[in-house]
Amino acid sequence: MDSRTIVREFLDAVEALDLGRLGACFTAEARYANVPNPPATGPAAIRSMFEPILGRAERVRWDLVGEVYLPDRALLERVDRFWIDGTEYAIECNGVFVVDTAAGRIAEVRDYVDLATWRQRLATAHL
Repeated sequence: MDSRTIVREFLDAVEALDLGRLGACFTAEARYANVPNPPATGPAAIRSMFEPILGRAERVRWDLVGEVYLPDRALLERVDRFWIDGTEYAIECNGVFVVDTAAGRIAEVRDYVDLATWRQRLATAHL
């Protein structure tokens, strides 16, 4: 399986608000870091990291602004959009995905966002 297909499965799971499917996209030792926070390690921890926001969102859409795929990596420039209580919250993000193509799963993600901006935008959502 190629990196584009593997990453697309993850993006589809996020947009479907499907935590089980999301967790299945990762290797047993996968790491997901919302930089500068420490990474979540393993599918269960990654699901737990996503649960608060996906659990509250009525809808999610991650728009790809730019994307580059290499055999074992994907670099994605995104605008991540979450609808909570009828209001859209969006944040610009750059993600580096390391994929295990033999396993067909993601081994590591490093998402770079301005957390201060995200927290400010979410302040009214009462998460």
